[in-house]
Amino acid sequence: MATKRSGKAYYMISAVAAKYDIHPQTLRLYEREGLLKPSRTEGNTRLYSEEDLDQLETILSLTRELGVNLAGVEVILNMRRKMERMQQEVNEFMAYVKKELARGLDDWEQRLSTAMVKSSPTDLVRSGAGGATGAAGAGGASGAGGAGGAAGAGGVADDEEEEIDIASSASKRSS
Repeated sequence: MATKRSGKAYYMISAVAAKYDIHPQTLRLYEREGLLKPSRTEGNTRLYSEEDLDQLETILSLTRELGVNLAGVEVILNMRRKMERMQQEVNEFMAYVKKELARGLDDWEQRLSTAMVKSSPTDLVRSGAGGATGAAGAGGASGAGGAGGAAGAGGVADDEEEEIDIASSASKRSS
């Protein structure tokens, strides 16, 4: 039997039990376990809303079709609530980021015109990456081309002599 309270349909325990082919005691058990929270009339009669029926369908699906016990159902329902809450937070964060990006694009031209270095971030990233690669590629890390790789044949020999002198003096100190 469905009753109406404030525009919503509510069902008594006997109607819900008949509709889903379960014993009313099972519905009471689900309530005791905290899986369902039907509202109550002034006479303390349980009234199940459409949301309660959706929850009950989920519970019955988990227990009947997937063989999940009530403790597992409780864990699954709690995780679903947490996931829904997290999804809502992500949606709110995305809306905030979109708003900030829209505001930031408006301010971009003003910030660029007052910047000390007048180039776009993409130019800075490209030149920064190339400069680092160029220094390592020129042999700066190996020591063979210590002058940026610009030293002639004589420059390489001088560097080798310095390396030998340093190595020999280090071995003399350790002896």
